[in-house]
Amino acid sequence: MRLRHASLEDIPMLRHWDVQPHVVASGAGGWEWEEMISTPVLWRELLIAEVEGQPKGLLHIIDPALEDTHYWGDCGPDLRALDIWIGEAKDTGRGMGTRMMQAALDRCFADPGVRAVLIDPQVTNTEAHRFYRRLGFDFIREQQFGEDRCFVFELTRATWRKGD
Repeated sequence: MRLRHASLEDIPMLRHWDVQPHVVASGAGGWEWEEMISTPVLWRELLIAEVEGQPKGLLHIIDPALEDTHYWGDCGPDLRALDIWIGEAKDTGRGMGTRMMQAALDRCFADPGVRAVLIDPQVTNTEAHRFYRRLGFDFIREQQFGEDRCFVFELTRATWRKGD
């Protein structure tokens, strides 16, 4: 798997992924792609996961303490937060999400200052809850993010290291 930065050329594909039923059901997608891609900021990475040159999904990695909307509230420094989705339903259930998350976690924890990674699946997304627990994430709390009720999960550096 190769991760590359999303580009303006990816926007039609990202819009297509946004409307896929499995993406809509997860609460992902529907972002302002032009603005996000054309306005790079130090606290955000938008990465396309590719396998054999074919785009398979998106990883959105942020520093939640620096993110400009303060979506995560006052969460303190030295964290990263992830959003992940697989673009096409045919690519789900085949280990793609695990590979993407492993690549994202490796990237996050490559910074020695990062102490933990957060993720916020919707309360109703029980499949995602099982997936994140399998990867070593611990449930922290239930939280309202805008109109979405979510579970916040955290993977600490120490727990991540145990998985090596």
